[in-house]
Amino acid sequence: MEKNQIKVLLAEDERNLGNILKSYLDAKGYTTSLCVNGQEAIDLFKKKEFDFCILDIMMPVKDGFEVAREIRAKDKKVPILFLTAKSMQEDKLKGFEVGADDYITKPFSMEELLVRIQAILRRTEYKVKNVNNTNIFRIGQYLFDFNRQVLSIHGTEHKLTSKEAGLLQLLCTNANEVLDRSVALNKVWNDDSYFNARSMDVYIVKLRKYLKEDPSVELINVHGIGFKLVMNK
Repeated sequence: MEKNQIKVLLAEDERNLGNILKSYLDAKGYTTSLCVNGQEAIDLFKKKEFDFCILDIMMPVKDGFEVAREIRAKDKKVPILFLTAKSMQEDKLKGFEVGADDYITKPFSMEELLVRIQAILRRTEYKVKNVNNTNIFRIGQYLFDFNRQVLSIHGTEHKLTSKEAGLLQLLCTNANEVLDRSVALNKVWNDDSYFNARSMDVYIVKLRKYLKEDPSVELINVHGIGFKLVMNK
C-alpha cells in the first residue's frame, strides 16, 4: 500500500496540537481526519474506513482506552498508536491490553511520530498484503491463518491483532520447542526491554485464552527462558 493511500484517524482534543499533527501527516502524504473527542472518533470510524488510528488517551466524552476497545470490537487489525502524557507503566500496559500496537509519550517530535507510524506499518498487513505464500498453521483443532490474522475452531473465528498474530506465528514455527523470550521480543517488538517483556506477557495470556477450547493445546511458560506451544496427541 502506497503511503498516500493510507487514511489516518487522529483523535486529539487539544485543537492546536491536533491541527499541527494533521498538517504534518498530510504533508507527508497521509490522508488525515481529525476528531476532538472520543465519541466523535468512534462515530467517524463507523462511517469511514481507516488504515491507521492515532488516539490521545485523555479525551472528553470517551477516553482513548474506550475508543480503542470499540475500534477493536469492530476491527482487530487496524493499527492503533496511543498519544499519552502519562509516564506510568500501568497506563501503557492498559493500552496494550485494549489492543494498541504502540504508544508515544508527550512531548514528542514529529520525526519520532513518523518513525513510529512507519515501524508499525512495516510489521502489519501493509507489508505482507500482496505476499503470495500462505502462512497457515494447524494447532490441534485450530487453524491459524497468519496472513488474515485469524485463528479459527469449529467455525468460530478469532481476529487477532498484529502483535498477537506475530507472536503466535513464532510459537507455531517453534511448536513443541522453547521460544526464547528475547528472540520473540526482538522479532515482534523490535526491542527486548523490560517494559516490552511485560507487555508480551499480556499477549501470552490473551493467546492462552484463545487456545483454551482445545485441551490438547497448551501454551506454557518455561521459567527464565521463554514459552512453549505444546500440541498433545
